[in-house]
Amino acid sequence: MPHLTLAGYFGCGNLGDEAVLLGFVHGLDGLGFDVTVLSGNPDETHRRYGLQAINRRNMGDFARVVQTTDALVFPGGSIFQDATSVKSVYYYADLVARAKKAGKKVLMVGQGVGPLSSFLGKRWAASAFNACSAIAVRDPDSMGVLRELKVTAPVKVTADSAFLMPPAREDAEQTDFQVGGMKSIGISPRPLPGMDMKSAVKVFGDLARALMANNLMPVFVEMDAAMDGPMIQEISKAQGGKVPEIRKVTSPLEMQQRLSRMEAVIAVRLHAGIIAAKADVPPFMVSYDPKVAAFAKMLGLPSVPSVQGLTGNRLYDSFAEFYKNRTRYSGLIATRMPELIRSAQENVHLVVEALGGRR
Repeated sequence: MPHLTLAGYFGCGNLGDEAVLLGFVHGLDGLGFDVTVLSGNPDETHRRYGLQAINRRNMGDFARVVQTTDALVFPGGSIFQDATSVKSVYYYADLVARAKKAGKKVLMVGQGVGPLSSFLGKRWAASAFNACSAIAVRDPDSMGVLRELKVTAPVKVTADSAFLMPPAREDAEQTDFQVGGMKSIGISPRPLPGMDMKSAVKVFGDLARALMANNLMPVFVEMDAAMDGPMIQEISKAQGGKVPEIRKVTSPLEMQQRLSRMEAVIAVRLHAGIIAAKADVPPFMVSYDPKVAAFAKMLGLPSVPSVQGLTGNRLYDSFAEFYKNRTRYSGLIATRMPELIRSAQENVHLVVEALGGRR
């Protein structure tokens, strides 16, 4: 049985990366692969997915596993970027170098690449991608970054592996999520580039008040425990009390179930938008990164507002226009979703073909 070792930001409290892992593993179902996951929480990863998992920082365990693996696979996420830290790029490039030294294939699929602004970040990323046997990115902008890095290997544009997530379990008794009789709007916040915490908290607080003034209930959604949780707490504090929230959800399927009860989702995180779309809920995307605008364009959604100069009231005004047309946008998403799922399946097909199998 072929063995794959999966690398990414898994088991680290980010639901977007968990959605990538779940989608890719679901796409592998029935294809006869044995899988080991590099995880920040191996026990939790094993419990949730039933997969072998090792600590992503234990290079001794990695050396042992890579000796018996057929390929080191990166199934997606924005891991090759240096906006947060160039250390991230070094870590993943080092995994690639270790796998190649052991004579193993390296496969990058569903990747979101960039931003990369540092000399070392660009150098390490270029080295990692040039060592790959197959490369697929989730959007054209990521392909453009690889071309700027002088990556010479063929690159395909597919889609995010999270689109392969299974549908959430249907509950016959499920009703729309309401608070005090008001329809709910999910808000997936995150720290905003170029804006300090106090200013960002004010943006989301003003947005929440504008929604409530228009008889819509804001529900804050935590996608990343380390980054979003503290921000939601600060928003609550600034509002003078606890705001409706969905926190400490560790399963992307559970989050999909929760979002399916919303009227719409205001998503500053890419995968909040993807999970909402998978749940047939129209996401209103806010662009802190070009990948968000690219995703909205793929779904046929209107131009997204940028976080540059953003205020809560401006954000509400843009959302209100979107909300009036949410039925039409839901129809567009339903039309485009099958193609996005087929494109995401190409990530699995590339892995199968790279190991000598057939589609």
